[in-house]
Amino acid sequence: MPVGEEVAHAMAPRAAQELAGRRVLVVDDDIRNVFALTSALEAHGMEVLHAESGKEGIELLKRTAEIDLVLMDVMMPGLDGLDTMRIIRQLDGYQSLPIIAVTAKAMMGDRDKCLEAGATDYIAKPVNVDVLLATLWRTLPQEARLHG
Repeated sequence: MPVGEEVAHAMAPRAAQELAGRRVLVVDDDIRNVFALTSALEAHGMEVLHAESGKEGIELLKRTAEIDLVLMDVMMPGLDGLDTMRIIRQLDGYQSLPIIAVTAKAMMGDRDKCLEAGATDYIAKPVNVDVLLATLWRTLPQEARLHG
């Protein structure tokens, strides 16, 4: 269930503190979105890796240790975010990796399509930073939050 903006605003300071040091993979073909997400995440102490396509995201995931979260754009040319999430979920060791779908398509049923494809959660563009932080925090496994 998406986090409301008021709840997210209240959670943001705690979420930001607990997310510092996490490694996030942003998969998005639009450099403006990558820049906005990277700026917000790095401002809160996270390390950000970036892939411009689903295929590149999968390859980066396979060769990079300890990625804590993935932010996946849904609408990309070629291998879209839905198919990319399906492929990631089939890879050994990635069934429980938190993946948050990020999309401008906030239509009825889109959230369900994202979850069915393997997303852990879903946020709509334009991304509200407090909602982003609260969603990342809530999506991160409890043991990772406690033991960092």
